[in-house]
Amino acid sequence: MPQIIFLPHEEICPEGAVIEAEPGMTVCDAALKNGINIEHACEKSCACTTCHVLVREGFDSLKEASEDEEDLLDKAWGLEPDSRLSCQAVVDHQDLVVEIPKYTINMVSENH
Repeated sequence: MPQIIFLPHEEICPEGAVIEAEPGMTVCDAALKNGINIEHACEKSCACTTCHVLVREGFDSLKEASEDEEDLLDKAWGLEPDSRLSCQAVVDHQDLVVEIPKYTINMVSENH
């Protein structure tokens, strides 16, 4: 079973984490199942950018982003070439290293 290594995030995952994920599961669902509370304001329906993550390793093992996901990613805070919406990034058989950005659009607009 592939592992997802979450790099430390000051609020969401201060120590970082290594979790197992079943192939076919999204990065967001795997995180939530393991107590890593990635924000997901649209309830994982690919309608916002609050679950934006940076896939530092294993990016090429993920299915290509849909046009809808690409359009939303253009609005994400801190967009990088390895950005994905965790609610759309489906785990395959390769391990991933994931970084949760410091901010989301929700956090910035609410002055967190």
